[in-house]
Amino acid sequence: MFRNFAHVVNMSTAPEAILAKEAELEYAVIAMSTDYDCWKKEEIPVTWEMVESRMKQNAENVKELLLKTIEKLTSQNTLKSDLEFIKNKIRTIPNFPKPGIQFRDITTLLKDPEGMKKVIEILYNRYKNKNIDVVAGIESRGFIIAAILAEKLNISFVPIRKKGKLPAETISETYDLEYGTDTIEIHKDAIQPRQKVLLIDDLIATGGTALASCKLIEKLQGKIYEASFIVNLPELNGIQKLSNYKVFTLVDFLGK
Repeated sequence: MFRNFAHVVNMSTAPEAILAKEAELEYAVIAMSTDYDCWKKEEIPVTWEMVESRMKQNAENVKELLLKTIEKLTSQNTLKSDLEFIKNKIRTIPNFPKPGIQFRDITTLLKDPEGMKKVIEILYNRYKNKNIDVVAGIESRGFIIAAILAEKLNISFVPIRKKGKLPAETISETYDLEYGTDTIEIHKDAIQPRQKVLLIDDLIATGGTALASCKLIEKLQGKIYEASFIVNLPELNGIQKLSNYKVFTLVDFLGK
């Protein structure tokens, strides 16, 4: 079997997997290879001492593997709990700013110290070792998250604002709205060529503002590492509009 197609020949796996399935338990295999047995002529002949030595090393390897696995599972469970906590701190305002719209309001999250701490910690842990140079925040609630995160990462914060709000020389990008257009701007000296930029906003809906912000950053020859949002409205397909970029979101809200 090994010579024909197998990677590992195991003493027993299938019966345990079947029993675990019947008991509705998750099942995973940890394979500890010890030797090639006696058939592989180009290998050193197997001895009991060789098997015993490798089993001892394997036992240490498995201990380390289990500890890391438990740590990862615990971390995943903690993250899931934190994201649920964050989502519960965001309230929904019906029929705002117009009838039929369910407005996802993060002001209730912003005023909650524990909720904000969880948001910043999740983002900080995601980006702390990515060598990002600049955090760019989109007007207006994106400013809050981006500025706090930039300070924690000890890097620059840059605002992207509506037209006419920035005092120094700017470049602009116009994008389509449901009815009409809008324009955003960034200072010409905000980002240097080849700087790695993280784009932050509170929410992605249709994605028009976020895409225009990405284009502004690229006009200054910045490199967009990722676009990051607290809230995603998946039914509006904004992430699809950013298909050329990496996108990260914390929580989803169904409905427009």
